[in-house]
Amino acid sequence: MEHRTGKIIVSSAGGTAAAGSKTYKVSIPSLWIKEMGLNESKRNIELMFDGNGIYIMAEKTIEEFVSQKRTMGHQLKKLSFFDDNELCSIIYADFTDKTLKAENHTEDIVKTAFGNNEIPTWDEFMDFLEERCIPKERSGIREYLETIGVAEYNPLEIIKKTKGKMAEDKQWIEIEEI
Repeated sequence: MEHRTGKIIVSSAGGTAAAGSKTYKVSIPSLWIKEMGLNESKRNIELMFDGNGIYIMAEKTIEEFVSQKRTMGHQLKKLSFFDDNELCSIIYADFTDKTLKAENHTEDIVKTAFGNNEIPTWDEFMDFLEERCIPKERSGIREYLETIGVAEYNPLEIIKKTKGKMAEDKQWIEIEEI
């Protein structure tokens, strides 16, 4: 791994930004950009922040994400989110490194798994799964879990049994091991 130091370029934000607003930019070596497969026509990147560091990666297609995770031997699941018979979202979730890629198959953001959020976090994914389950605080939850054959409150295991169906809508989830 190559290591370099650099400086953040700070400038005043323009346009409709609030008074005193700043923007921050970093210059990246051309060789690194080229090695990442980026160029003037392929410029989309993914940024990740873990609280300590910022990571920059070339944006991956769903196919590239799945291929990479399978090559790494990670535990990967595909979740297809439906509204009645309409496929609304597909989520590829890597349970090994807790990353995911999602793509919507409908223009109606109310029917999608994450609304208009194109890059959901793992926590948002876990919240989505919990929303498709009976609340864990519900009275009689022990009996409910026993009835459906789930040992403890685990949204993924509950959805495997119930398909994430709720009384108030026609949405449901199909889970597939990859």
